[in-house]
Amino acid sequence: MDKVRASAAEAVADIPDGASLAVGGFGLSGVPEAAIRALHEQGATGLEVVSNNCGVDGRGLGLLLAAGRIARVTGSYVGENKEFARQYLSGELEVELVPQGTLAERLRAGGAGIPAFYTPAGVGTQVARGGLPWRYAPDGSVAVASPPKETRDFHGRPHVLEHGITTDFALVRAWRGDRHGNLVFRRAAANFNPLAAMAGRTTVAEVEELVEPGELSPDEVHLPGVFVQRIVALTPEQAADKQIEKRTVRA
Repeated sequence: MDKVRASAAEAVADIPDGASLAVGGFGLSGVPEAAIRALHEQGATGLEVVSNNCGVDGRGLGLLLAAGRIARVTGSYVGENKEFARQYLSGELEVELVPQGTLAERLRAGGAGIPAFYTPAGVGTQVARGGLPWRYAPDGSVAVASPPKETRDFHGRPHVLEHGITTDFALVRAWRGDRHGNLVFRRAAANFNPLAAMAGRTTVAEVEELVEPGELSPDEVHLPGVFVQRIVALTPEQAADKQIEKRTVRA
């Protein structure tokens, strides 16, 4: 039951080339930086990543992207990263864009064992009709486009069929966690982390504070340990390393 690993490097050591990863975070909030950096040093390549966004230049998943380690991204937001745009438009990166709420539900459904569901989000658009550019050719033409999706009416309203997402591994960050893998997230840093953790077959959770079993009240646990296989306790320096994506101040 003790799921603690000595380091992030040990926790991600067996992630192979071509693995699929669900990664928590939104912008730079709640990003599993230590696990991502360890994976960058580990060297796995050809990764298929499912995440709301792909970090920013030099931070988060942007590290793996700049190193050419990511082959495919499923996400809902692609701004704030010039290298992402360059790779996508040049045909080096395959990108599946998904409505943000649909992405969240696809991860949750996959983690709950639900293979597919219907949603009104995307009806009447290329999300349902198909034709969204997943990969460009070097000459700028569309090399791979999204396929059309099944639609069905419920109570007189059309809905589109979306499939649940499961991945080989998941990398997430939590505020507190115990040795059994029970996790507590803090405020906005929760974002996609619980959903990504559910979707991964092997989930690595880095925690800012590691506590002993029994110290967390069942009422405060946001994600039960059944969804987590490996725990990494961050150092105080790692836990405090929280950058702001866009700093704004008043005059």
